[in-house]
Amino acid sequence: MAVKYIKKASKTPATGENDTREIVETMLREIEQEGEAKTREYAKKLDGWEKDIIVPKSEIEAAGEQLTQKQRDDIAFSHERVSKFAQGQLASMTEFETELSPGLFAGQRLIPVQTAGCYIPGGRYAHIASAIMSVATAKVAGVKNVIACSPTHADRGVHPAILYAANYSGADTILALGGVQGIAAMTFGHFTGKQADILVGPGNRFVAEAKRILYGRVGIDLFAGPTEVLVIADEDADAEIVASDLIGQAEHGLDSPAWLVTNSEKLANDVIKRIPHYVERMAEPNRSTARTAWADYGEVVVVDSREEAVEVSDQYAPEHLEVQCSDLDWWLASLSNYGSLFLGEETTVAYGDKCSGTNHILPTKGSARYTGGLSVGKFIKTLTWQRMTEEANLSVGAATARISRSEGMEGHALTGDDRLHKYFPGQEFELDYSESA
Repeated sequence: MAVKYIKKASKTPATGENDTREIVETMLREIEQEGEAKTREYAKKLDGWEKDIIVPKSEIEAAGEQLTQKQRDDIAFSHERVSKFAQGQLASMTEFETELSPGLFAGQRLIPVQTAGCYIPGGRYAHIASAIMSVATAKVAGVKNVIACSPTHADRGVHPAILYAANYSGADTILALGGVQGIAAMTFGHFTGKQADILVGPGNRFVAEAKRILYGRVGIDLFAGPTEVLVIADEDADAEIVASDLIGQAEHGLDSPAWLVTNSEKLANDVIKRIPHYVERMAEPNRSTARTAWADYGEVVVVDSREEAVEVSDQYAPEHLEVQCSDLDWWLASLSNYGSLFLGEETTVAYGDKCSGTNHILPTKGSARYTGGLSVGKFIKTLTWQRMTEEANLSVGAATARISRSEGMEGHALTGDDRLHKYFPGQEFELDYSESA
């Protein structure tokens, strides 16, 4: 493979992880041991919040009145598409029953979790769309109790558009809590008395680390890190659009990677040349954020063929993957590792992030190699069951006994023996491999 780096990143998404882990471990330990009082203490210390943790219904209703009709219409527009896509996902999942052998029936049930905790970022940016992505998807899945939480802004509380969107999407309770303390409160059941079965939603490195540490005690949607974009572009791609899309994602954070893979060194250099323009047209602090992210985490790779481009892209396993090339069906069939795929110049990551329908809570830091993003299926347990006739025990019971004994698990073997002797008294069975030698 001939791969040439025109620009190489000086940092990786793993930079600074150890310091974050120590801070989060301490906070989680203190909040679990000292309960709601410690949670309130962190809310005051970190966010300046001393009012109600559970947002009152009156405040939620008032939030909608602070928005323009156009804002409310756009939230409804996004909600409709996200919900419709989630409903399509749900329709693709099925319960079934099948007869595996005569008298042996098995199947699966699809059962939603009882309580979901949805984290909605609201610190630097008011992530209105995240409220829809997480809460609406949980509700389509059939989750009975959805708890949402979002950071406050001094004494102004949760951003009104987030309150409106979360409530519109079906949140049962909204907590005025952000960061690690919000994640901890939903996990431990503080203020609601209901412990989350699963935690979902994007967040900063502290939120992501809290979810990672708590995984196992509670389910999580995925292991997340800084947002990422990779653009695959051929020689006919528009360098202006490519540069715009790369920097459009780099504004997320100082540690947000933006990668370009192309078969054209000319396009690579044209894009690099245009990056400063697309940085400078933004206002602060977005401008400085995007400039730093591109300087530290941006990469530009030139390959010889589209097959090499696929191989390089699959190694990155990016959160967001745009393809601005000809023959889009080939790319759709060939690419394997990504959180969400955007085919053609006509669509872009921002569309998926805000309102086009697919979910924007997606895997990062290479985890797209083994998982997809948030979907209805994340909130649903796929549970198996079986039932058998007495006659089916003739084959299954004997095979189980023989396998169990070969493993040294006599207790398991005897449960098969006992049924065989009960259902078929006086009959002889081969219950050990030595008997069939």
